[in-house]
Amino acid sequence: MSADNPVNVLYVDDEVHNLNAFKASFRLRFNIFTAESAIEGRKVLEQESIHVILCDQRMPGMTGIEFLESVIPDYPDPIRILLTGYEDITAVVDAINRGEVYKYIQKPWGDDNLRINIEKAFEIYSLRKENKELIESLLIVNKQLQFLLRQNLL
Repeated sequence: MSADNPVNVLYVDDEVHNLNAFKASFRLRFNIFTAESAIEGRKVLEQESIHVILCDQRMPGMTGIEFLESVIPDYPDPIRILLTGYEDITAVVDAINRGEVYKYIQKPWGDDNLRINIEKAFEIYSLRKENKELIESLLIVNKQLQFLLRQNLL
């Protein structure tokens, strides 16, 4: 989370004032991308390398859970956070089970709380990426070792 390794955050919400408030609060700390609909959100994902996705639950056309679930096959790596102004236990369960959501945060959010959760989400993103790279390296080394062992046995 430094100037040479910025966090790219996408926030999808149909309420423009929420998008503007989010951008105003966090633009100096993160690279902020906003979208007023799930369709716009998908376009951003196609064009940018996003690390953390925040999404409002109640939007016209597609709920936040539906959007987050729909992007998993094409964009499995970003960490997903669901924001909502409504308490709905069904939405919480669906978010966890279907949308593979890291956090469920109530609106209105507290800036410090949301910032901390975005930073923690990015840490998880970074650790998962590092783990993938380590596993790939180990698989390569394993193949090389198997080859060398076979050479010595012949």
